[in-house]
Parts: sequence; structure tokens; C-alpha cells
Amino acid sequence: MRDLVGRGGSDPDIAWPNGARLAVSVVVNFEEGAEQQVGDGDPQSERIGEVISVVEPGVRDLGQEQIFAYGMRAGLWRMLDALDRHRIRATFLMCGRAVERAPRQAREVVARGHEAAVHGWRWRPHADYRDRAEEAHDLDRCIDAIDAACGVRPAGFFCRGSESAWTRALLEERGFLYTSNAFDDDLPYRDRAHRGLVVLPYALDSNDMKFFHPNGFVRAREMVEYVEDALATLLAEAERGKPRLLNIGYHLRIAGRPGRFPAFEGVLEKLAALGDRIWVARRDEIARAWIAAGG
Repeated sequence: MRDLVGRGGSDPDIAWPNGARLAVSVVVNFEEGAEQQVGDGDPQSERIGEVISVVEPGVRDLGQEQIFAYGMRAGLWRMLDALDRHRIRATFLMCGRAVERAPRQAREVVARGHEAAVHGWRWRPHADYRDRAEEAHDLDRCIDAIDAACGVRPAGFFCRGSESAWTRALLEERGFLYTSNAFDDDLPYRDRAHRGLVVLPYALDSNDMKFFHPNGFVRAREMVEYVEDALATLLAEAERGKPRLLNIGYHLRIAGRPGRFPAFEGVLEKLAALGDRIWVARRDEIARAWIAAGG
């Protein structure tokens, strides 16, 4: 049953570990190589890229393959170096098949201090699964791929689109700390049906996918300004004693491109400049801090 009430306007009195009331999560999607491609045996190739694919279903779209490959070949390294420069640790949402195909890149992400979280075996909605066992199989494949490449067992989850009716039960059975398939709050909360999971909301508005949408961002500065507005709103609420969480999402093939890269680096500069007024942390750290605070 849908919950449209939440906390009913009553915010908990908590601060994040550094004393700030606003936590910020920087998320980078690591999914290139896990999208639908006819060249990989799929019935059609992913439609959404720099342009909408005009190649008919059943025919290999080499251009779309290359658009995605750019993220792993070039965008990743540009973005990792920027995170290093600004001393910010992010959460990378990793598709299992992308990790399997690019284990060196996945390993480097973790070696630099970032979190590896599960983004599904393929870049697909888990709501598409019609069988619990099939979803469980693919979830385990993703966990194993991350563990094999990075030497860590992932604690967090987010899939494209929507979870299935079974996803959260499967995550809880496997000891996951949190799920992020939620767009309905500015703070973490518990799923009443799966009390072992922290629901760590995500957001699609402060997300570089809007560069691929006709009503979204066009210039890199537009995303930076949008995030600045979100920060200003939430910081004002934080100063009134309200704890908050801001999520900012990026993709290797999108913000990794030179013309859009300032949308990534510009936001990192802003976050670094805010210092202890905010707490920038990996999503697993945010979930654990929420639990420690009694959430």
C-alpha cells in the first residue's frame, strides 16, 4: 500500500557525524556495457543516447555501442581524477555485466575509496522480472562480479526504473544494508515490510540524465545552478534544525564528456567549498550514520 504520509512533517532531531544537518551523496552510474545491444544478443539496442537511435530493432547499432563505450574508455578516468582533486568519495552504482567486462575500471573505483553498490546485472528495471528465481540469480551474479573484481561485497542497491515485487525481500535475505529505489523523501526511512533494510531515497531531478531529456539541462552551468538552488533550500532548512539528504547523480558517458564535465567538476567545487556546513559521504556511510542516530 502506498504511503503518502511519511513522518507527517515531523522531522527527527539528528545531526550527521560531522555535526552538519545536511548530508550529500554523489552518485556515479557504472553501467556502460550492461545496456541492451543487438550486438550482445538483445532483440534491440538501447534507444536513449546522445540521440535517439534510428537503427531498427534487430540490427546492430554500432554508434550507440560506441556512445556507451566512451563512458568506460574516457569519461571514467576524467571523473575519478576530479573526485580525487576535490577529496570527495562517491557511490558508484555498478551493473554486474559492466563490471565483468571492465574489471580493471571497477577495481580502480574501489581502490580510490569509492563505494561499489549493485545496479542490477543489466541496466534494466527489476520490475521486468516475472520470476523471483530469475531475479535472485541475476542479483547474485552482480554481487559475485563486484566481489571478484573489487574484493568487496556490496551493501547497497539501486536499479533502473523500479524494483519488482520481490526485490526488497531478496535484498534483505542477502544482508543488504540499504536500497535506493525511492524518490519520495528527503531523509532515509525504514520499509515496514522489510525492517532490515534502510530505504535511502535517491533523486532524478539533480541528475545528469536530464541532459538527455528535451525538457532538461542544455548547458553544463544549468545543472550546477540547479544543484546550487537545491543546496540553498536544504541548507536553509538545515539551519532551522531539519536534517536533510541531497542526492546528485551522474553517468560516465554523460558528464564524462568534455562539454558536460563542468557540470560534474563545478558541483564538486561547490561541495568542497561548503566544508563542514555539509557532510559529503558514500551511501553506505549515510545509511550506517542514520542507523546509529536511531533511524
